[in-house]
Amino acid sequence: MSYWLTVQGAIAIALLLIQIPAAFILLSRLLKGPSRRPPVEPQTPTPEMLAAVSVVVPTLNEAKRILPCLSGLSRQSYEVREIIVVDSNSQDGTPELVKTAQQQDPRFRLITDDPLPSGWVGRPWALHNGFLYSSEQSKWFLGIDADTQPTPGLVAGLVKIAEAESYDLVSLSPQFILKYPGEWWLQPALLMTLLYRFDPSGTNPDSPERVMANGQCFLCRRSVLAQVGGYISAGSSFCDDVTLARNIASAGFKVGFLDGARVLKVRMYEGAAETWKEWGRSLDLKDASSKAQVWGDLWLLLSVQGIPLLASLVLLSWRLLGNVSAPVTAALGLNLFLLTIRILLLFAIAPSYESKSIPQQSLETKHSQAPPGNEGKPKTFGLSKLPFYFYLSPLADPLAVLRIFLSAISAPTQWRGRNYPTRQG
Repeated sequence: MSYWLTVQGAIAIALLLIQIPAAFILLSRLLKGPSRRPPVEPQTPTPEMLAAVSVVVPTLNEAKRILPCLSGLSRQSYEVREIIVVDSNSQDGTPELVKTAQQQDPRFRLITDDPLPSGWVGRPWALHNGFLYSSEQSKWFLGIDADTQPTPGLVAGLVKIAEAESYDLVSLSPQFILKYPGEWWLQPALLMTLLYRFDPSGTNPDSPERVMANGQCFLCRRSVLAQVGGYISAGSSFCDDVTLARNIASAGFKVGFLDGARVLKVRMYEGAAETWKEWGRSLDLKDASSKAQVWGDLWLLLSVQGIPLLASLVLLSWRLLGNVSAPVTAALGLNLFLLTIRILLLFAIAPSYESKSIPQQSLETKHSQAPPGNEGKPKTFGLSKLPFYFYLSPLADPLAVLRIFLSAISAPTQWRGRNYPTRQG
């Protein structure tokens, strides 16, 4: 028995040594949350914004999901000078959809990018072509992904914030549209790997190496983008948005990553399998980070997201079976604390997911006083409902951390219908 207690104590001490520093790092980041900037709101443009923005949308076989994006962009106001869709020889009818949109809104332009050069990834190459083709008279360049659904007032809201707060580059975190049980379970766990590694959106990072960005909605001063050579510095990156943002921050420009859940929605992937394959393989951000940073982040994720659930179950079972040492009790307390943080964060990120409103009859009787014309109508309390799979996503945390590890030790050879030479991970 004494030998077993010694083994338990040694395991608990090892956990404490691994997890305590990571827990302090996590807490230092989460404590910045209350001071973060509020979410971006839709805005009405002002006269000085006239034709200030060139929008570029890279596409490759996006016919099944591009229509909401085209519709949302056409509903932006006079701040948008042009909407350039850079297509990479789609074979599914994407160009025809863009041409139809062009008939209704002359701001749309369709171009085909040049053949992909060696060393480039398709997405940054398309965006670079769009940048070169865009008007030099535009003050701002806005990259928008085809799977997004922009809300009216998005572009004006972005420009107003960038001007007011002197941002040279600002990107947004979206509100996610999920459909199937598997993705409701897995996707929030994968998203949490980003929340644990970086400061909350709406806060200023401590260094360029900690900058976060999202290329789904990526606004940059055109003069700044020209100064860094467009997308050249991120041409070989599978996370070109983060790579470019960090390069721009390193050059001394102000970069922001803000909450855009009220102005931008996105339907990224169909189901858990596609989410695991497509999104999971770029979340390590190794193309934008040093090896030390990548492995430091992996240690953090393992400590505060991958281990706590399993460790809590094991340590709790030891405690229930009999006497345990002080280190076991301390390790159990730490892991239960980390699980509590994880559950609280689950509720904190709930607004980042599209939900269905639940109308409820007012507690007042139908004879209560009501505004004229609304007598007897049910009231809505603004409640929302997310599937219960979402609340089970902490169970997917070990799997999500495993996915980041797998991505960190390999490099993509296929991406969005393109094949790439094998590169060392």
